[in-house]
Amino acid sequence: MPVLTDKAFDFLSHSSEQTRRLGMRLGALLQPGNVICLQGDLGAGKTTFVQGLAAGWGSLDAVTSPTFILVNVYRRGDGSQLFHFDTYRIESAPEAEELDLEAMLASGPLVIEWPEQIANVLPAERLWIKLDYIDDDRRQLTFLPNGKYYENLLDRFRISSFGAG
Repeated sequence: MPVLTDKAFDFLSHSSEQTRRLGMRLGALLQPGNVICLQGDLGAGKTTFVQGLAAGWGSLDAVTSPTFILVNVYRRGDGSQLFHFDTYRIESAPEAEELDLEAMLASGPLVIEWPEQIANVLPAERLWIKLDYIDDDRRQLTFLPNGKYYENLLDRFRISSFGAG
């Protein structure tokens, strides 16, 4: 996991609905080529966050975990696509490379669950979000931008979520 910097921040979500709403705020800012990495154990809230992210992005499709099919593609009314990639069952970086991440990134944003499985084939610039289970209702989300673009994205996300502060 990336090192915590002064550009990173933590958020304590008190419900799955709050986690979903936070995802919606980020989803509204996503562009083709964006890489969002979601790290967290089973039950940490990754899929819940993606449900909000896809809704905020404008998905017409319901979000489900792609654990068994690896990649779900969500569509928007304008024909653009959001890719939801689950690397839990990927056993090697070459196996991930076969899925052609570059083609996905050229077509839309890419959200990756279990990114630590394939970290060495991911673009160096990305937004890494670590989700930690606190209890049945609460999750700790730590946002870690890698690169100037993602620092700016995170600044816009903070303002849209929490105001100019």
